[in-house]
Amino acid sequence: MIDLTKLSRRCRVRVLRDADADAILALCRENTQYYAYCGRQISREEILRDLHITPPGKTLADKYYVGFFDGDILVAVMDLVDGYPEERDCFIGFFMMNKSLQGRGIGSEIIGEVCACLGKSGYGAVLLGIDRDNPQAAHFWRKNGFSVIRQVEQEGGMILVARKSLLCSGDCS
Repeated sequence: MIDLTKLSRRCRVRVLRDADADAILALCRENTQYYAYCGRQISREEILRDLHITPPGKTLADKYYVGFFDGDILVAVMDLVDGYPEERDCFIGFFMMNKSLQGRGIGSEIIGEVCACLGKSGYGAVLLGIDRDNPQAAHFWRKNGFSVIRQVEQEGGMILVARKSLLCSGDCS
């Protein structure tokens, strides 16, 4: 189980629920480049689906669809799956920053804090998928220490699976 209170020192972190769908949608709608590359249209229905979908073999108890907040401002959204694809891994299914806060290093700070906390909690790696045709996303994840380990063909196109090793152990403090 992941202690959400320790994922970030910068932001307050909490689980997002169906009632947060409009706030998530507003954040996502501002990030038009992401949706242009992945070929999807964002909608409230898609947000509600994403809040409840899990990878094969995982349940909602393993899923942390969380918001990072600065006061009342939704800074970022992350879908984090505990124990996927392997028991000591975490998978970031989705990460998106508030468009007005991009380019200031806040996203990298959040990812760094999350990875440090997970490493200190005994996780071995964080994995995620990157749309191969999205150079901005690929640059962001490489800059944050993720390395592409394979390509996977999906319905929407080629996805780069990236991994970052976490070498810490102990308690998130």
